[in-house]
Amino acid sequence: MLGLAGLVPTAHAQAPAYPAKPVRLVVGFSAGGPTDVVARGFADYAARTLGQPFLVDNKPGANTILAAEAVAGAPADGYTLLLGATNHTMIPALYSSRVKFDAVRSFAPVCSLAVSPTVLVVGPSMKVPDLATFLQQVKAAPGQRTYATPGAGSSGHFASEQFTRLTGTRMNHIPYKGAAQAVTDLVGGQVDSSFATLGSVLPQVQAGKLTALAVAAPQRSPLLPQVPTFDEAGVKGYRADAWYGLLAPAGTPPAVLALLQKTAQDFVRQGATQEKLRGLGMESQHVCGADFGEQLAREVKAYGQLARELDLKPE
Repeated sequence: MLGLAGLVPTAHAQAPAYPAKPVRLVVGFSAGGPTDVVARGFADYAARTLGQPFLVDNKPGANTILAAEAVAGAPADGYTLLLGATNHTMIPALYSSRVKFDAVRSFAPVCSLAVSPTVLVVGPSMKVPDLATFLQQVKAAPGQRTYATPGAGSSGHFASEQFTRLTGTRMNHIPYKGAAQAVTDLVGGQVDSSFATLGSVLPQVQAGKLTALAVAAPQRSPLLPQVPTFDEAGVKGYRADAWYGLLAPAGTPPAVLALLQKTAQDFVRQGATQEKLRGLGMESQHVCGADFGEQLAREVKAYGQLARELDLKPE
């Protein structure tokens, strides 16, 4: 059995035990966003636990396609990993002719690490006290109010389009290359609103720089107890959240995957990890192995159907 330090001799001493050198953890978003924060937390824990550096490599662009391609095409030895998010299962619906990998079959699912609900926030360019007033203003100016997302085909994009379809409204999509820049421009008044993961906007909401109007979850968030759910605010049945999880190239040795799964599970079970995630508007989660793979497959199918129904296309 592999030890936590990975320093167990193999049967014939043919190769050093994993990890024997630094591990590259690729993130498809710029530094500072929620995916990056989860990645750096896991990388720090894994490095301390397994005795080798886990180096976060931010590779934003093309709605995380560049990052996923880099990992899908890397050697299946555990030294190149992907810290992905929900949009990993959304991009096949929008980029089927461009994507050179399969979101499910090109990867070995390790574990999901965290989940965050979607919250509708508005910036200083749109001073509204509640969801009802927001809807009034949006309906009064079809296609003129803007919403920011981390990119076309991202979880924020799908969440926004679901909302406009449900409410019969029309807004102008402003895609960015990551959550951090989208939030910066929202605070600065360059865009009006965002259907963002709670983890990406919580500090700005708590500081009064952004106003949260509703949370897309069955219950209110304990971090924002004063903010109603969409059900409470009058838009029934609207749900949206985002996961953050670890994937390896398909074909990665089972022993390596088992060690990474154990490390991931131990990471999210740490009280310090759970406390930090809650402070970021997230909850820890550890759906691993085949169960995580089945989740990915279900989502690819569901988002593909939704994209066809909404006629979503990359912008």
